Amino acid sequence: MNSATSAFVTHRDLLFTIAHEMLGSAADAEDVLQETWLWWASVDLGAVCDQRACLVRITTRQALGRLRTFGRHRESVGPWLPEPLLTTPDVAEEVELADSVSMAILLVLETLTPTERAVFVLCEVFDLGYDETAEAVGESPAAVRRIAHPARAHVAARRPRGVVSPAGTRGALDTFRRAVEAGDLQGLLDTLAPDVVFLGDGGEAEEAVLRPVVGADKVARLLAAGSGGAAAGTSPRPAEVNGHPALVLRLDGALDTVVAVRIDDGLVTGLYAVRNSEKPSRAERTGMTKRGALGRSPWATASANVSDEYLHRKE
Repeated sequence: MNSATSAFVTHRDLLFTIAHEMLGSAADAEDVLQETWLWWASVDLGAVCDQRACLVRITTRQALGRLRTFGRHRESVGPWLPEPLLTTPDVAEEVELADSVSMAILLVLETLTPTERAVFVLCEVFDLGYDETAEAVGESPAAVRRIAHPARAHVAARRPRGVVSPAGTRGALDTFRRAVEAGDLQGLLDTLAPDVVFLGDGGEAEEAVLRPVVGADKVARLLAAGSGGAAAGTSPRPAEVNGHPALVLRLDGALDTVVAVRIDDGLVTGLYAVRNSEKPSRAERTGMTKRGALGRSPWATASANVSDEYLHRKE
């Protein structure tokens, strides 16, 4: 393995995480990493003082380019939700990281401009300094400072309202899951916050809720009706998605629907259901571990063999 490949492999998972948090899509993050590699393979390493910083800069600029070029094309196919990634328990234990990749926060990041989003991810999630962030986003350190403050305040104002212990979260999720399984309308009402929001993403072909459903009564009736029509053997099962509690539904053994659950003060305040056939299938293949080692992406299966898909194009 040459020095360029070795450096890329070393920082690959960090780069995937940055791209995923900026784009909210594992597929787009994978594309960004492929583009990053193609740039990186042509770099004169002898002129690079800090390989990690250089790779972060290339990745960030590639992700920014995608955000600015694609715009909100996702809206043309109805509601769009970030891609759910099945996670390991150690992600949830890193509270700051789990919060930053939660479906709720990723949706908040969607409301920032591309540059605001990049600055927030690099400064707040990965603790990069203003100088390094400025290099990555193509702004001055002074501009990054001006961008970082309102972006931080914007996200902070929309963070979860109350802290729930892991045991409390599991208990609330289990109570909610049993109510969904039973189609228990009153049980659902007891677990849902009055202002709970249900969002669905079915992509272009899948049946899904086309508009946000707001309010405990409406959401409870939607869930109760859905459970009544569910096929045998499709009971939801608990999981962790993006470091937070979730329910997964399988049909004929294949992952069909992922529902990320936001719990505040012991009540369900947000439900994010993804039925887009591509997203749940990728959720099985793309997971998260810990900070700096997130996202074992489908094309990057092993450190010693990371080049099979495209590294050899430049070697």
